Amino acid sequence: MRLQRRRNQHQFRSQFLLPAISAISGALLLLFILLSLLAPSLVDENDHLRHPRRDSLVNNGVSSEIGLSKFRVPTIGGAYDRDLWTSRNSKFYYGCSNPSSKFAEARSITRPNRYLLIATSGGLNQQRTGITDAVVAARILNVTLVIPKLDKKSFWKDSSNFSDIFDVNQFISYLAKDVKIIKELPLRKGQLWHPYTMRVPRKCNDRCYINRVAPVLAKKQAVQLNKFDYRLANKLETDFQKLRCRVNYHALRFTDPILRMGEKLVQRMRSRSKHYVALHLRFEPDMLAFSGCYYGGGDKERRELGKIRKRWKTLHNNNPDRGRRQGRCPLTPEEVGLMLRALGYGRDVHIYVASGEVYGGEETLAPLKALFPNFYSKDTLASKEELEPFSKFSARMAALDFIVCDESDVFVTNNNGNMAKILAGRRRYFGHKPTIRPNAKKLYRLFLNRDNMTWEEFTSGIRKYQRGFMGEPKEVRPGRGEFHENPASCICEDSEAKAKMDSVPKKFGGENVVTKENVDVATDDENLDDEPEISDPEDEEDPNDLHGKILNNGTILDYDGSLSEEPELDELLSD
Repeated sequence: MRLQRRRNQHQFRSQFLLPAISAISGALLLLFILLSLLAPSLVDENDHLRHPRRDSLVNNGVSSEIGLSKFRVPTIGGAYDRDLWTSRNSKFYYGCSNPSSKFAEARSITRPNRYLLIATSGGLNQQRTGITDAVVAARILNVTLVIPKLDKKSFWKDSSNFSDIFDVNQFISYLAKDVKIIKELPLRKGQLWHPYTMRVPRKCNDRCYINRVAPVLAKKQAVQLNKFDYRLANKLETDFQKLRCRVNYHALRFTDPILRMGEKLVQRMRSRSKHYVALHLRFEPDMLAFSGCYYGGGDKERRELGKIRKRWKTLHNNNPDRGRRQGRCPLTPEEVGLMLRALGYGRDVHIYVASGEVYGGEETLAPLKALFPNFYSKDTLASKEELEPFSKFSARMAALDFIVCDESDVFVTNNNGNMAKILAGRRRYFGHKPTIRPNAKKLYRLFLNRDNMTWEEFTSGIRKYQRGFMGEPKEVRPGRGEFHENPASCICEDSEAKAKMDSVPKKFGGENVVTKENVDVATDDENLDDEPEISDPEDEEDPNDLHGKILNNGTILDYDGSLSEEPELDELLSD
């Protein structure tokens, strides 16, 4: 009887207890699977960065086997020995561009009936350098400057006039004491006056202008300098350099519609986060084609970019590996993202990306978005209706990006183009806001070999090689690089405040004290010698170019003034 009762109890437990256990186990298994799918994981992020196609595109053809690499990107930024959002010791330096007492006012030195006209070249930022240098050229010649003409025939095909982008009245009034500027060339004997056209060589100094242009002006009275980009020497006397700064940082102001829209974009970024990083990403097909770099896309990439390269008939074939080793290739979106993460910027950082058409589209951008999911552009921050007045004009769209990048807490670039240089100089002038320029020559080795190192080793290398490329005061020696990038003549030091800080004893564990060692941190840094200059097919003066020269018999050689339709590297870099 007892045996029968035990058997009945065992059957009862088997019928009800086992199914209950199975149901509970199944529910727990389903819950675990659901959580695994929804929760962000370290493996998910790294695997996303190692998509086979993307790995070949951004890793220079060097792939890795998933699961074997030691390289794992953490989701947080990690500790760093500097403030991520401000430049060290910036409070001891400030922009200064007032003229000296020896710099005479324009009204006392301007020659009557002498007019200089300028036809700029390239996109917004290349033209900005031309406009800035045009004012200085007019001052060197002591002549009246006519509002510069913007290039409408170049690669960018923008029909905008000067007044569509810049505030003309601000430009004229702010510079009134420096150079006499008028809006149009006056009539000559009641008829339109067609100025004589000529060019000057690249990096022409003040003596060059006096020898080449002044005699032509004396004979023709009105001269137009065509294709005016980088036609003024990098090194000039201090008053001319300070005039450059007054033009670039004060006189050249965008029109009110551009300023209002740009401010809206900035406010919308600020409403999302206290701080934001702005990235100027140059990874367009044209840019990559001209550079001659290879990003591991196989025959498809070589075919597509090779077809674009045929636009430049005189462009020789580059060695892609050599260009990469020399730091002449733009960083990929993924490489920029990895650099920022290694510098301490976490996954939660908000990033604004100023970019044209990215080669490879969303597939190329995906690794960067995985590293920084809070990813914005003017197209995601504003509606089509808001952007409609600007969207058909590349220079006006570039101006909006310029404003958001300039106002950012940190500006970073993947190239060394015109916008990167202009903004680097401007941010130095206005308080040394952090500006990260990749030391591409040194970083190349890290990106190439990253699968053979840990994240900690990679981070250590990035931080070492980026020393001197972070926008700190005096990290670049005066005279190094383009003046627009390093306006050393317009940066003054508050020596009294600095001396007071030097006299304060350094406390253990306290703030960094300003000393020669940490102020001039990169003045003698070897990395600075590795920064490549971007080559340009027109950088060298043609020895046979006699345009605008006066022969011994007094004859002036004519020049037709036509602009080349073939896009140059400067034009591609300028936006």
